Amino acid sequence: MRAHRLRRVQEAFSSLPSRYLGAEEDYHAIVQVRLADLGRSWEIELRPDRCKVHTSPSRRPDVVIGTDAATWLALREGRLSGLDAFSSRRLWARGDLDRAVSFEGYFRLPDDRPPLLRMHDVRVRGARISSLTAGSGAEHAILIHGLGGTKSSFYETVAALTPDYTVHAIDLPGFGSSSKPIRAPYDAPFFARHVLRFMDTLAIDRAHLVGNSMGGRVSLEVALTAPSRVRTLALLAPSMAWMRGREWTPLVRLLRPELAALPHALSSDAVRRRFWSMIARPERVDPAMGDIASDEFLRTYRSRPARIAFYAAARNIYLEKPHGPGGFWTRLEGLEPPALFVWGSEDRLVSARFSRHVGAILPDAPQVVLAECGHVPQVELPERTHELLRRFIESRGAEADAAGLSAAGA
Repeated sequence: MRAHRLRRVQEAFSSLPSRYLGAEEDYHAIVQVRLADLGRSWEIELRPDRCKVHTSPSRRPDVVIGTDAATWLALREGRLSGLDAFSSRRLWARGDLDRAVSFEGYFRLPDDRPPLLRMHDVRVRGARISSLTAGSGAEHAILIHGLGGTKSSFYETVAALTPDYTVHAIDLPGFGSSSKPIRAPYDAPFFARHVLRFMDTLAIDRAHLVGNSMGGRVSLEVALTAPSRVRTLALLAPSMAWMRGREWTPLVRLLRPELAALPHALSSDAVRRRFWSMIARPERVDPAMGDIASDEFLRTYRSRPARIAFYAAARNIYLEKPHGPGGFWTRLEGLEPPALFVWGSEDRLVSARFSRHVGAILPDAPQVVLAECGHVPQVELPERTHELLRRFIESRGAEADAAGLSAAGA
């Protein structure tokens, strides 16, 4: 039995060069695949125009992917996507997470079928946006991460929504694998413009937007400035303009984000502690997630432009004007697309008490407070959160489309 399984695995690896779709210019990656149940590892070298497979890894890899023989064969045969395997804890990765996830997108499936997902750069005016795209539904969903996060915080959400939608998990400019323009303002209008440019480039007329934390604030900005482009909004612990604790505003205005360009130490332990502080019940989450989040953050934070982007975005969140002409809460009254707000009862960053203010301004917007949940519900309570998303998008999206048709007919 083991010999038969090993033979099938070796055939799958040997077929990779003939199934290789090629990579972007200047791309070079060493991927090591470890199959624990066989006690074997393979090394795959990817360049723009060729793929080489080595049975005896000898170089330091950019990423290590670990799984078992059955899962590896299911991935190669298109019976399972890497995100599904990752979500079900049948696959792990270390190193550059984007390269790990993008790996399967470089190879055709049997019968000349396209890969189940792809990682690609979308070039828009003023930036390059990295996107993980999966699914083939007629409707599009765009997933937008929070401050300091990347599209990896939505990997399980991509897997949950792809049966019905074409899903794009993006890195906002300044974060993850997207470009990081030094002089960008990194405020909500800036991010919203680039989300709309992303949609324009991919010819997406309207989309469902799902945003966590700062990504929720960006989703709201898109809906407030271009409501006709948004089918629904699902806002997971969205950043909202502060109404209290603003006594430090004069000092924060003086602290320029360019100061972050100076090199400074940030330990992986500190980043891990920050990640776990956003989780109310750590026992719910795979312990490896802290290491993955820490590695992913530090990989980009070592870059000077990434540090500037991070501090500029954080500064803008704190300084946003809450009331008066142009104030966030004043503008929120004019929100048109249907919106779902999901809060965590034990969120230390964005208090669920914001639900009272949202309820006063948007009484028809459904709100859910998840008990014993922190700041990233799609990570801590994925099944509950994704069920809420699917039900809301399906029901309120249909209502919005019907309303749009009625208005057009009138």
